[in-house]
Amino acid sequence: MQLITVIMPYYKKIAHVKRAINSVLNQSYKNYELLIIYDDPDTNDFDHLKKIIKNNIKIKLIRNHQNLGAGYSRNVGIKNSNGEIISFIDSDDEWHHQKIEKQLNFLNENNYNFIFCNYKKKINEKIITVESNVKYLDYRNLLLSCDIGLSTVMIKRNIIDIDLFPNLKTQEDFAAWLKITKKNFLAYNLNENLVTWHFTKNSLSSNFFQKIVDAFKVYRNYEKFSFIKSLFFLII
Repeated sequence: MQLITVIMPYYKKIAHVKRAINSVLNQSYKNYELLIIYDDPDTNDFDHLKKIIKNNIKIKLIRNHQNLGAGYSRNVGIKNSNGEIISFIDSDDEWHHQKIEKQLNFLNENNYNFIFCNYKKKINEKIITVESNVKYLDYRNLLLSCDIGLSTVMIKRNIIDIDLFPNLKTQEDFAAWLKITKKNFLAYNLNENLVTWHFTKNSLSSNFFQKIVDAFKVYRNYEKFSFIKSLFFLII
């Protein structure tokens, strides 16, 4: 059985992280390791996390010496991964119990390198389904619109580098998917809802202005587009 490495950055989400951890532990596919990257200089939650984990041999808790941000913390996870396939989950998200199994079958049966799936946004009691109707996304498609949810992704380890994610507060996953597809690897869509994204008020992903600023940086600083071209893609 293939070993799956699941990478979860942690920063001040103690009210939600147990749900996220349990959604990994309850997977129907059992050959995985969960790497939790503790990215909070305040160690108050560290002991609480250890109690949640309860010496589970499938879980490794890695503590950063300083706050690196979610993107760089995922890079730490990639560096310490043992699996041939990588998945990501944020500490306030939740997986369907067959998420790994269904995605792994989809990946292997089609010999894909990079896949994602649909997901649901839960805002209080309201649920919004986020679906992509395309079979796959390439670099040009992604420049126009990123339909890939971070916690829905599964990637073969051998096509990514340990510095996959840039130093951005948000949109770091967008920059990562562009980096992969720019190498002519397509992102294929498994058209099933296997992830729930839970809205939290202190989530960076809920900060619209920050997302706009960082999206511009992706085009301007990482894709090296001109100011006008970066603004054009941002508006689109």
